[in-house]
Amino acid sequence: MRLTQSVLAMLLCCIQYSSMATIVIRTAAQESSEPKYIAINQAGKPAIGGICVDIFRAMENLAPNLRFQGDQVWMPRMRIDAHFRDNRIDVICGVQNITRNTEHYQLLATPLFTVNYLLAVRVDDPIKVQSWDDIRQLDNEGIIMAIHGFGIVDILHKLGGLQIDAGATSSLSNLRKLLAGRGRFYCHRSPGIKAAIKSAHLENKIRLLDQPTLSEKFYMGVRKNLAPEQIKLISDALQVLDKNGELKRIFEQYRE
Repeated sequence: MRLTQSVLAMLLCCIQYSSMATIVIRTAAQESSEPKYIAINQAGKPAIGGICVDIFRAMENLAPNLRFQGDQVWMPRMRIDAHFRDNRIDVICGVQNITRNTEHYQLLATPLFTVNYLLAVRVDDPIKVQSWDDIRQLDNEGIIMAIHGFGIVDILHKLGGLQIDAGATSSLSNLRKLLAGRGRFYCHRSPGIKAAIKSAHLENKIRLLDQPTLSEKFYMGVRKNLAPEQIKLISDALQVLDKNGELKRIFEQYRE
């Protein structure tokens, strides 16, 4: 306990006594990524909240000279990736440790949160599966839908032998496709998938399976050519938020 407190004190000292010039870190709010980013109403005006916005504000509270810019601007994931390649965005919040991400971003060591991926099916579908192999055996009768550009698409492909449809760009689109019989399963993370079903008023038409599931950690991704002192400032701030329990507290607010 004493060692942990000493580490926290050292990190806080490094953060608070870093260069006092304001450091602006550019980001964007990823569309269809609830609850990483969610549409909210603030003082009677539309705004963006969610896990990532809360994490950004918590880091700013730790480091008075640190400012995140762009988390009130919606952007699809593919455009975020393009802006990274053009050096127009510095960080992306909440990405998995997969090849497509590590090729573009440096993932910081502190996990932000861990989610479970669940499968949704129609209520009137009597399907019972216990494993991914059960779904493989369904072949074209076991199409799994996911959101275009999201990391789960890469993860499902890596599992091998699965029929995947990643053409839709939102949960609502995939839920509608599911009801129309254009796929057997919709795979999405929790927290997120239950809220999407509820928001679409489909609780009586769509159910979630207990098995199979996947568990994935999400990280902060930074531009690889970002200044080393800026990367260290962000990394140190995340370590403090992890050690003092703030990251867990933020995530728990959004757990389904």
